[in-house]
Amino acid sequence: MVLRIKLSTVWMPLGLSAAILLSACTPSNYDPTATWSVDKLYNEAKDEMAAGGYDKAIGFYEKLEGRAAGTPLAQQAQLDKAWAQYKTNEPIQAVATLDRFIKLHPASPALDYALYLKGLVNFNDNLGLFSSLAEQDLAERDPKQAKESFEAFRELAQRFPNSKYTPDARLRMAFIKNSLARSDVHVARFYLQRGAYVAAMNRAQAAVQEYRDVPAVEEALFILYQCYDKLGLEQLRNDTRRVLESTYPNSAFLYPERATTKKSWWQLW
Repeated sequence: MVLRIKLSTVWMPLGLSAAILLSACTPSNYDPTATWSVDKLYNEAKDEMAAGGYDKAIGFYEKLEGRAAGTPLAQQAQLDKAWAQYKTNEPIQAVATLDRFIKLHPASPALDYALYLKGLVNFNDNLGLFSSLAEQDLAERDPKQAKESFEAFRELAQRFPNSKYTPDARLRMAFIKNSLARSDVHVARFYLQRGAYVAAMNRAQAAVQEYRDVPAVEEALFILYQCYDKLGLEQLRNDTRRVLESTYPNSAFLYPERATTKKSWWQLW
């Protein structure tokens, strides 16, 4: 009796053995981009960015920073990486990348963009998930990042007044300034509602003195007026009312019937 064996049965274990052998010979740290030129690496990163593959793009940009070190392309990779980190909801990493860029390349022609992007990352991260549905006030949040955003925009405006990013930065600075004032007003209102009139007075005074030309000062003055009234400080109360009436003749706080509907902050952008 002749025993017949299918060739496929013989070759199957041989093929499997070969695959295992090849995989064993491949180093675990194999880099498929090792032979790529810096231009190819940058183009692949840009393609990933365009397709929304930010995580993969970050990896490419990090490799490019090392391979093209000391060149304008490496600087561009660093800025693009910061943007990709921001898009992947990693604002802390994005700001760290931008801070490193600003420190290492103080004479870069892209320094104005780096400052603008740093301000933008903190600005948008501070806004968080607010929307017209939530209607939550930015002033009720921790102002730390708002202040950092303001400082980045202010440095941009001072150092690069003619930059194409400066006009938008100035608009955002005005918004942040009012939000910081509203943060003080929010705290002052909290104290006032709980009868802590001295604490409310101090916080409202801080808003009036530090942020004189923003809309939130109107309510700060009204809180001062109320505090002085509660504390029996009649002269200060009357003086504050006169300032409030002369500065805001149609104040909705003094004259609720004159109140008008204001746009929400998100409609500014």
